[in-house]
Amino acid sequence: MVKRQVKSGSRGAPGLRRKMTRVVRVLDDLYGPEAWDGPRNPLDTLIKTILSQNTNDANRDRAYVGLRRRFATWEGVLRADVEAIAEAIRPGGLANQKARNIRDFLAWLKAERGALNLDFLCGMASEEAVALLCQRRGVGIKTVCVTLMFACGKDVFPVDTHIHRISRRLGLIPETCTAERAHELLPPLIPEGKALSLHVNMLEFGRRVCHARNPDCDRCPLRAECLYVKSRI
Repeated sequence: MVKRQVKSGSRGAPGLRRKMTRVVRVLDDLYGPEAWDGPRNPLDTLIKTILSQNTNDANRDRAYVGLRRRFATWEGVLRADVEAIAEAIRPGGLANQKARNIRDFLAWLKAERGALNLDFLCGMASEEAVALLCQRRGVGIKTVCVTLMFACGKDVFPVDTHIHRISRRLGLIPETCTAERAHELLPPLIPEGKALSLHVNMLEFGRRVCHARNPDCDRCPLRAECLYVKSRI
């Protein structure tokens, strides 16, 4: 069972909450409801999410496998030269930047907590965890929310480029809304316990139907909810 967390921002307009409920239902019918599959290592999840920035899942996975093959432990990564880390994660892109961010995060964690372990996150309120980790370079709110959702089962809602695009087209957030602001506006609209399912299904929907360019509006099951479609008529 996904753990419910207090969500920041207002509770959202009733009309938008009803629209979001319909979106959740349609995507659950289309792709199936997603359930949390149990705890994961939060530090592993966070570093893998850093590697996912500005790249696709396949390149992220190659970078993560390369990092774990090169270094047996996170202590090994902490002690390594940035150049060696960058070489290990090269397939994920932005290797030099990500290598510095990963090593700096590990150094902060060791100094702050005395060990390379993020398990304590799962016992924190989501707002506290976001406030703590978003102070670190290269760790934004999406990265923290992905970690809290998949590693800890928190009922938070990470907003990636697909979700940001779809939410604007549906009118769930303003057209000018930033992805960071969307992390405040969208969670109050989502029915309790449905954040994980909606996140996974919106990603799939963005990849299959609601593309950034040339969205497949003719076969879109959310046409009735979509302001983007109406603007094209």
